[in-house]
Amino acid sequence: MSSAVEGAPAVLARVPSGMHINGEWVAALDGEEFETLDPATGRVIARVPRARAGDVARAVAAAREAFDGGRWGESVSARDRARILHRMSDLVRERRDELVEIEILDCGKPLADARGDIDEVAFMFEYYAGWATKIAGDIPPVGTDALSLVVREPVGVCGLIVPWNYPMLMAAQKVAPALATGCTVVLKPAEQTPLTALCMAAIAEEAGLPAGVLNVVTGFGVEAGEPMLTDERVDKISFTGSLAVGRHIQRTCADQLKRVTLELGGKSPNIIFGDAPLDDAIVGSAAGIFGNQGEVCSAGSRIFVHSSVYDRVLEGMVAEAGAIRLGSGLDESTTMGPLVSARQRDRVMAYVDGAPADGARHVFSGAMPESDEFADGFFVAPSVFEVPDHSPAIAREEIFGPVATVLRFDEVEEVVRLANQTEYGLAAAIWTRDINLALNTARRVRAGVVWINDSQPAPSESLWGGYKQSGVGRELGPYALDAYLETKQIYVNLGG
Repeated sequence: MSSAVEGAPAVLARVPSGMHINGEWVAALDGEEFETLDPATGRVIARVPRARAGDVARAVAAAREAFDGGRWGESVSARDRARILHRMSDLVRERRDELVEIEILDCGKPLADARGDIDEVAFMFEYYAGWATKIAGDIPPVGTDALSLVVREPVGVCGLIVPWNYPMLMAAQKVAPALATGCTVVLKPAEQTPLTALCMAAIAEEAGLPAGVLNVVTGFGVEAGEPMLTDERVDKISFTGSLAVGRHIQRTCADQLKRVTLELGGKSPNIIFGDAPLDDAIVGSAAGIFGNQGEVCSAGSRIFVHSSVYDRVLEGMVAEAGAIRLGSGLDESTTMGPLVSARQRDRVMAYVDGAPADGARHVFSGAMPESDEFADGFFVAPSVFEVPDHSPAIAREEIFGPVATVLRFDEVEEVVRLANQTEYGLAAAIWTRDINLALNTARRVRAGVVWINDSQPAPSESLWGGYKQSGVGRELGPYALDAYLETKQIYVNLGG
């Protein structure tokens, strides 16, 4: 059975019907479902179960039993965990084309972006498969009459809540290290984009993952996410999403001192100095804000340009925005897809429409798709604004859409101050040929990730996470493992 509706694209027949709980595909307890839409057309493409507290409780119970009963972390050796993760990686690669198409139909991104995401999902499982056998402890020196063993153990049951802008990639980013360390999981995908998370559960089942180790519940935040926060059987929450929800999660989990990792919003500065490689800087800066429709937490939306090259950069940004072609992500010629939902489209357009009255100058707005097929789609054309300072809302607030603001600066001290003039601190980009200037500026910018002469690379082998209001903890690379491990000392008296 499939969750696809009649008349939906054929590939959606590959999406399982039901949620995945304790190794079974099940409906919601009350039988209720909700619709998921193709954002390019606004049409319904699938219906999935609408999980509520009782459904989440079933999933948590399955994960708890699998963990406490040793079905994964204890009974399955690290070598066997690695083999299963490797098999998941292989299956993602085997199903690459269908997963790419499902991802596009669910969230709207262009074909090239979706291919890159699914390729990275495969690598993510491969990468953490390698780590499963390399989680080591320590033996600190405590004298000759005792032995102190420091061991790393899985934290337990993990509630993983992921967003809609990178649906399968963000899920893999949390699921892979959780499984590698021996944790069990309840995964809640965003209600706008649940389909590839269900495919991931099917892949895990085929790879030999024991029942109850990976459970997927589909539903809305208040109904399906909130119960994980308050359930005492859940040891850890990892969330990627908005600042407002992240604050709520941290407050709620504080009552139980539940472990929390938060990857939240950003308003990233993109600094172009006068000696920058301008062609690269313009192309990279445009990609940094218009890539993935601007639905990127680290998007370089605040573009600071030195006065000596300001006019050329502004002209180049307009040219890059004008070359963007909106349409269905399934079309090879599309370079920008729709936003994920009508609500997100309306939110972004409220910023765009209100910006001139707020002191911003609307320099450019791109063309919308011409085809009637997309008349009900959730498209927003790319926009470029000049802003005098941070007073306009579009220069201060996270928009999560293809809206660039360009600001002029003259001195290094000035741009560092402006770059740090935000509650966020996720990422930053610096463009210059002067390595001393690049590194000194990078050290002074308060951000967890700083790119020099590039924008938006996020290698899975390295670190991801932000300063200030952009989150708590780090993901990716070996750093992600710490979020899913407890550290224990075993003290042995050798002196009698």
